[in-house]
Amino acid sequence: MAETTTITVRIPLELRDKLDRLAKAMERSRSYVAVEALERFTAQELEIIDGLDEAMAEVEAGHFYTTEQLSEEMERYFVEAADEAMPVRKKAAGA
Repeated sequence: MAETTTITVRIPLELRDKLDRLAKAMERSRSYVAVEALERFTAQELEIIDGLDEAMAEVEAGHFYTTEQLSEEMERYFVEAADEAMPVRKKAAGA
């Protein structure tokens, strides 16, 4: 079994009632439901924080597009996509 500790938190009565309702429906303890909720919340939030940390490291390393570079890249992409679509349009018009 994993090592555990006890913490004390103040929660609104309404939230306690929701925890109790879930615990009853799941046939688990209030503590189990609270731990599950905390596990999911912390995993989700830490994933966001880790993603932001990675993004900042990329920025600090100079791995990013300026607005001007991004505009140029998008323009090039759309021009190439239009050029690739033209033979299809010509065939469809001549058919």
